[in-house]
Amino acid sequence: MIKVKSRGNETAEQMLRRFKKMCEKEGLTKDIKRIAYYEKPSEKRRRQARTTRKPPMGPPRR
Repeated sequence: MIKVKSRGNETAEQMLRRFKKMCEKEGLTKDIKRIAYYEKPSEKRRRQARTTRKPPMGPPRR
């Protein structure tokens, strides 16, 4: 859970800006955007394959 405490005479806008940065750093905004819309099963598999793909091993190609 993300908590934001006021720092001295910090305004509400500054606290909100700090909260949003912390949410982005944790990856919450990305998850929320991904869940907000329906994702077809084929798109889901494609996305998972992209994230689990390993870099090629061995000497570079010429």
